[in-house]
Amino acid sequence: MFSLGLFALPLAVFAHDEDHDPKNLPEAVYTISNAPDGNRVLAFSRKSGGDLSPASDYPTGGKGTGGSLGNQGALALTDDGHWLVTVNAGSDEISVFSVREHALVLTDVVPSGGKHPISVTVADNLVYVLNAGGAVGASDNISGFYLTEHGRLYALPGSTQALSGANVGPAQISFGPHGDVLIVTEKTTNRIDSFVVDDNGRAGPVISSPSSGATPFGFSISSKGYLFVSEAPQSALSSYKINASGTISPVTESLVNHQTAACWVVLSKDEKFAYTANAASNSISGYRVAPNGGLTLLNASGLTATADAHPLDMAVTTNGRFLYSLDTAAMTIVGFRTGPDGSLTRVSSVGGLPAGVTGLVAR
Repeated sequence: MFSLGLFALPLAVFAHDEDHDPKNLPEAVYTISNAPDGNRVLAFSRKSGGDLSPASDYPTGGKGTGGSLGNQGALALTDDGHWLVTVNAGSDEISVFSVREHALVLTDVVPSGGKHPISVTVADNLVYVLNAGGAVGASDNISGFYLTEHGRLYALPGSTQALSGANVGPAQISFGPHGDVLIVTEKTTNRIDSFVVDDNGRAGPVISSPSSGATPFGFSISSKGYLFVSEAPQSALSSYKINASGTISPVTESLVNHQTAACWVVLSKDEKFAYTANAASNSISGYRVAPNGGLTLLNASGLTATADAHPLDMAVTTNGRFLYSLDTAAMTIVGFRTGPDGSLTRVSSVGGLPAGVTGLVAR
């Protein structure tokens, strides 16, 4: 994806991972505890019918904050499922795990390139982290890393870039579909940032665009380059086209879902449907996605499914059969079977999560 001529990499000391066979990778859901006395990945094994059961928990080597991060994307899986990357917001670090058949193995912990990391994204062997440093007296930025085949992270010189201001309330970072652009949402400025990524993996200066509505929060990006962003106060979803220049153009602006506090967004695997988690109404809203990125409500009321209490992050499994939501007031993860018409049928709920838990990914 990018040239290694940018800088010299030290030799890695880890053996090749014989467990990195796709057939051996677990069907699982992961979140992080975000505990201030030691952050941990919480792993849940997934059965064929969608039921979850606690599998184990794994120290990240860093610390959380114990409270809400106001974010989406606190952890990320590589596309091949071999590596899991997490933020440690309380110790200003990010961690990498090797995903094995029966366990996660910590391979590296490194400084995040800023303060208060809250969101992370991966494309091929590039990792970028969003640092919400403005919340802790520093400044907001993004910073990039190279992920080796042995699970080590090396900071990319020249990759750290400031957001549109020092304290803009950022929520999420994610690569576009080809790994050549990064998107960041700014809640307090009502702006959406883009960063063009060059052949060396370095992000260019911020390109900042106004959001269609107030408080752009979580988002998801389709393989065709359409961006779907939630807007919390009006409980709406907007769609945009990501242009080759890194700018964005609105497609559907602020389509309200008649629920309350839409903050987190996920796409179905076939990209025909988008879903928002509506924290204050304990619900999930579905939207139909047209080939041109346009949106219509799946249900006139906006109520596609009922969660437990205060649903936040969501994740769809690799096979597209299940959607899971992290419900922090109930301390549960709720599972839904996805229908070909976009419907969601509740199939499971597992509880006992700790306060402060954040982020969700699934295989």
